Amino acid sequence: MNAVKVDKVAKTPQQGGLRQAMAWLHTWSGLWISWLLFAIFLTGTLAVFDEPITHWMTPEHALEEAAHANDPPLPKVTDRGHRLELALDFMAKEHPKADMWEIWPVQRPSHGLSAYWFQPAGGYGSADLDPLTGAVIEHAREATERDTIGGHHFVDFHYELHAGRIGVWIVAITTMIMLVALVSGVITHKRIFKDFFTFRPAKGQRSWLDAHNAVAVLTLPFQFMIAYTGLAFFSDDYVPAPVVAQYGMDNAKKAFLADWNDVGKPAKTGQPLAIPALEPYALRAEQAIGQEIRAVVLDNPNDASMRVCMYGWNEETDTMERISANTGRACYALATGEQVALRRPGESDTGGAGLTRAVMSNLHMVGFGGTPMRWLYFFCGLAGTAMMGTGAILFMVKRRQKSGGEFGTYTQRVYRTVACLNVAAIAGLSIACVGFLWANRLIPVGVEHRAGWELRAFFGVWFVMLVHACLRAEKRAWIEQLGLLAALCLLLPVLNVLSTGDNLAAQIARGDWESAGVELGSMAFGLLAAWGAWKVHKRKEKPASKAAARESAAPTASLQINTEGQS
Repeated sequence: MNAVKVDKVAKTPQQGGLRQAMAWLHTWSGLWISWLLFAIFLTGTLAVFDEPITHWMTPEHALEEAAHANDPPLPKVTDRGHRLELALDFMAKEHPKADMWEIWPVQRPSHGLSAYWFQPAGGYGSADLDPLTGAVIEHAREATERDTIGGHHFVDFHYELHAGRIGVWIVAITTMIMLVALVSGVITHKRIFKDFFTFRPAKGQRSWLDAHNAVAVLTLPFQFMIAYTGLAFFSDDYVPAPVVAQYGMDNAKKAFLADWNDVGKPAKTGQPLAIPALEPYALRAEQAIGQEIRAVVLDNPNDASMRVCMYGWNEETDTMERISANTGRACYALATGEQVALRRPGESDTGGAGLTRAVMSNLHMVGFGGTPMRWLYFFCGLAGTAMMGTGAILFMVKRRQKSGGEFGTYTQRVYRTVACLNVAAIAGLSIACVGFLWANRLIPVGVEHRAGWELRAFFGVWFVMLVHACLRAEKRAWIEQLGLLAALCLLLPVLNVLSTGDNLAAQIARGDWESAGVELGSMAFGLLAAWGAWKVHKRKEKPASKAAARESAAPTASLQINTEGQS
């Protein structure tokens, strides 16, 4: 009698049914975008705290704030009418032909009296005015104040990769593929909720799969929401056909935005009309919308069609109670004094569509809920980042044990490339992010175009890490890059002391939790990176199995029958 050994049949996606097809789709669609998605998620997570990062990256401004931290609060404006008159006089003299004047007369931290207008060539012009005299205040950058893009670097990279409209489209396509990977992943994992409560450490491939499943299931609603709202944010760019159908081919986007943002803006009549005092309208508007007036916008100044719109100011309590960030708005026709438009705080001028757009935007950019919601987004963002990273690593762990020979004789080269990209995209990008903070302290303050050099440092460090990952063995590359990441993160507070004289203890003592939070967060990431480097160092390499070698040599074989002997 012959003893027959039958190897397991390797089914193709077409032979294995829906779940097998979805597993194939999830693996390969997820792999090719995992590196870019990791970058988008990591920078988006850091962008949640872009203002504290900017605060840390402008230490001169931060120390000046600390010096005035105990000053009494600025009194509420009692001469708003006078401020409005000063701003109107300035605009009448300097920009009489502008068809929109905007005035901010409030007295808040970093706000005094400001004027804005539309430039003839497009875009905003602005000037800060002395609230007592109306004279223009010149803001010359001091030689000791560093030029930096600050935390907004992470915002820009998150949604456009610093590549303009092309970057926006790349991010959009990547996000669409992410949704495909999320849906196919849900279909693939028939025990998805059980997997969430399962983690088996030190089990190689099984551990990576457990980690990938756990962070994915934990934040699955967040991942769907953040991907969908990100697409909705630029919906008029991604799906321009409805806009073109409504407004035609010539300047369709401009006409659409004009209708969207300037609801009910009157057309000029050509008949002159003197501008009346605006303070009475500001008082009426405050009664109507229930908010302090933040901005006064005058359309068609000195024309009989003149309209003034008063915008309210969202207090912190407003952002805790509403998802929509829209402030109150009341508009008046100055020829008759009639109220022509009213928007309550949280509502929309353009109905349900406008409110939906505002809510989608606020959901994506966490413009509600205050600091607790920002921390929730931060940790969910980290979980999403981990989901991308563990998925990319899981691919290599599986292929190291069992290669499918998907690329024939080039399979091992492809896997080597994937391994290099894994190291550079995960550890290398993390090093580039903290390297960006180091560049902020190391580049001399007086260097011309200094903010650009910080960006060059970010991309330069990332490129060096890619070259390093390709030149070193995979395990050594992980250890060395994670070790470097740990050192840079843990030494960031030391660098700050040496470069500015400020230190973590002083930041905490004066209540500067923005600066302290950046350094404490950096140290936490440093400890995590050090633990990761130690775990990789302790890991023992497993020799490739005979099955893996056989499949690599004959990737198209699906069934082998061998006669081993007789009994």
